[in-house]
Amino acid sequence: MVGGLLLVVTLLALAAGHGVVVAFDPNPLQDFCVYDTTSKVRVNGLPCKDPAAVVADDFFFSGVDAPGRGTASLRYGFTALSVQIPGLNTLGASHARVDVAPGGVFPPHYHPRASETAVVLEGSVYFGFVTSYPDNRLLARVLRRGDVFAVPQGLVHFLYNNGSEPAALYASLSSQNPGLVLVGDALFAAPLPGDLLAKTLLTDEGTVHKIRANFRRP
Repeated sequence: MVGGLLLVVTLLALAAGHGVVVAFDPNPLQDFCVYDTTSKVRVNGLPCKDPAAVVADDFFFSGVDAPGRGTASLRYGFTALSVQIPGLNTLGASHARVDVAPGGVFPPHYHPRASETAVVLEGSVYFGFVTSYPDNRLLARVLRRGDVFAVPQGLVHFLYNNGSEPAALYASLSSQNPGLVLVGDALFAAPLPGDLLAKTLLTDEGTVHKIRANFRRP
């Protein structure tokens, strides 16, 4: 009895330290779980539709070929269209088309729960990410149509259309709900104390106040 318990404890200790991959999104326990928009049940993800009622359209989305659709940011000059495919529910993936106007940016941000891979559909962008502290290495390059770039999970990254033509990208993320933290907005749109920001940014409160005023505008 004691020997069996010791074996269980040993295996748990080994699993906790080595050789086990822990995913943020749970692995599916069936072929698919098409989400049911009519259900009032709330789970980690969305409730499943009856498999017998699933149709091909549950795995289909049309419209990523058209620019300028989706949620627009006038401040930064980009539009993001979330690709809504019911059949992706519980599969640990999400997708979006991002359009960036000439001179526009998708400013420094990170996804706390996902890595990202983006392919350029049109135009060109300066795209990259910054490694963790204390190295803070910049790994970036200009991407053109057909180029693909990958961003590790949780690292700050950006894209900048410094050309004269509109640019479009298709992004794939490794979580159903990757999260989005815009670094500038997190610092200046949130009600953080001015003296804290001044010390953090090695500047004075007057400068912080001027920058913060820009984040109160649309």
